[in-house]
Amino acid sequence: MDLTRLRLLMELERLGTMAAVAEVAGMGTSAVSKHFAVLEKEVGVPLLVPDGRRVRLTPAGHRLAEYAVDILGRVEAARAELSGHGEPVGRVDLATFVSLLSPVVLPALARLGAGHPGVDVRIIENEPDEALALLQNGGADLALVYEYSLVPRRFPDSLRLHLVGTEPLLLSQPSSDPHADSRPLTRSRLRRLSGARWIANSRGGDDDELVGRMCAAAGFAPEIGHRVDNLEVVERMVAAGLAVGVMPKLAAATRRGVVHSPLGELGGHRRIYLVGRAGAWAWLPTRLVARELHTAAAEVLDGVAPLPADETAPLPGEGPGAAGAPAP
Repeated sequence: MDLTRLRLLMELERLGTMAAVAEVAGMGTSAVSKHFAVLEKEVGVPLLVPDGRRVRLTPAGHRLAEYAVDILGRVEAARAELSGHGEPVGRVDLATFVSLLSPVVLPALARLGAGHPGVDVRIIENEPDEALALLQNGGADLALVYEYSLVPRRFPDSLRLHLVGTEPLLLSQPSSDPHADSRPLTRSRLRRLSGARWIANSRGGDDDELVGRMCAAAGFAPEIGHRVDNLEVVERMVAAGLAVGVMPKLAAATRRGVVHSPLGELGGHRRIYLVGRAGAWAWLPTRLVARELHTAAAEVLDGVAPLPADETAPLPGEGPGAAGAPAP
């Protein structure tokens, strides 16, 4: 199969329209259509079906596009490894949750832009469920997602994930509460909050489960009185004495009227992963983004794990064969 046709198929899955593929590829839509017709003859099954004035991929088309990501990534990796030079260029769509943007993602992109301006990273703000769905349907190349240690997440088998690090969880309480203090939370102190209102996010799910399990260990069921997604607003509501809530450490700001208590074993911690489709990791821009994210994470997260060996392989310009590298 021709690599150009595989690349066009991969772009169609990512962009969704023939016109968008033609624009990216620098050719006419009729030429793109002819490439797809040839590709269908090569594989022997329909890859596209009409959908109104557009086309959409068949299940076989989606499956071949997944293979195309792997094939093209491996070809790119082989070329870079054999050539030993060349600046990586390409677009990486990164899905991430909001509390990791300022402390991890933005510093990583600043370093990436300074060292490799040809890598264009587009940020998509999403919570884990939506981010994982984007990865599976081709809407993102990488995703930063989290799970709570008390509420483990089931990840799709088609995705490859790496633990980036862990983050403590805190209880945000109004400082007007005479029992509020910044010491690690105990069951007896948590039990005093059995009559308090709690703030959770609008999606429920894992966040509700975390609060429920934590409070159950102290012998009560929490009352979810408010559902708010903006963590700064959550902190303001706590300061106003309206409720209490669980807050990840990176999102907890020093604020008058709020006291933060580490949850410790009662609430566990948050594990943060970098996730991508298996074939995407061989592509150089993806590896660069992954490296910078891990470097930035090491400055703010606990237990930052090293990248696997296949993602720390030398990039062009690195390693013993690079210009200026020390002799062995």
